[in-house]
Amino acid sequence: MVNLETTYMGLKLKNPLIVGSSGLTNSVENIIEIAKNGAGAVVLKSLFEEQINYAAAHTHSQDEFTNYYPEAYDYISNYTRENDVSIYLDLIRDSKKAVDIPIIASVNCVSGEEWLSFAKQVESAGADALELNIFVMPSDPSKTNEENEQVYFDIVDKVLDVVSIPVSLKISNYFSSLAKMITTLSWKGIKGIVLFNRFFSPDIDIENLEVKSSFVFSSPSDLGLSLRWIAMMSSHVRCDLAASTGVHDGNALIKQLLAGAKAVQVASVLYKKGFKEIGSMLETLENWMDRKNYNSLEGFMGKMSVEEAKNPASYERVQFMKHFSGIE
Repeated sequence: MVNLETTYMGLKLKNPLIVGSSGLTNSVENIIEIAKNGAGAVVLKSLFEEQINYAAAHTHSQDEFTNYYPEAYDYISNYTRENDVSIYLDLIRDSKKAVDIPIIASVNCVSGEEWLSFAKQVESAGADALELNIFVMPSDPSKTNEENEQVYFDIVDKVLDVVSIPVSLKISNYFSSLAKMITTLSWKGIKGIVLFNRFFSPDIDIENLEVKSSFVFSSPSDLGLSLRWIAMMSSHVRCDLAASTGVHDGNALIKQLLAGAKAVQVASVLYKKGFKEIGSMLETLENWMDRKNYNSLEGFMGKMSVEEAKNPASYERVQFMKHFSGIE
């Protein structure tokens, strides 16, 4: 029997497969099924910082009588905010009672202001860790890369000041110096970095002339981006790395562990194939380990990282040139 146990952010996991934040992780019923099918941990669906503010504003705009009673606005705003937060906190508490795997809360944030009190409530509700999903679109030509990047550091500093549970960051690859950013973030006291998050991708409806969403789910071809950066950064950071996006089968799970990931998040494949795919992916991992005579993950985790690989140049652009030019 092979041992799939690992640690991620200081949390003991029975295996490295984590169900990532998505609509699938927004109910206790689904979380129970996720645990039954063998997942090592679950990240709850993100509560958006903007969601709370929008809900308050939307409620206000729907009630014409508040225009005549301005003093009611604060009450309605606070009630809507607390109501959304309460639902999420109940999800944490109920999930902790229902399953024995780590429950990781998630906040999709762009500032370190409004929701800081929520971070403390998450900890009090029993969450084992907190994942901060941060994406600041570098689309303002008046802002420097340093200004955009400072947002991440400000959020981390403020959150770490108010919670003691492990905190991880889920980030994108939109940085002018991604390697430096990942390394510097890992020095800030966080316990994990997830590479990479997925975000809204726009498309255009040419008939109705409307902007709509596209490419909601990842595909197996998306694996390469996170695989490359996990392999290049796993030996340079002071926290754990988790891989995300493009992991659709057990082979992809194995690849990310070989690259140096301590844990691997999946979501899109579960929408397509159901929660049973968790067991299938873990079975592939177990069979491969047995065939390769690995008794534990430590025996091969990071074996194909840039630091350990026999040909580290394989992760660099020169390999692209070799492939398409025919040069050997």
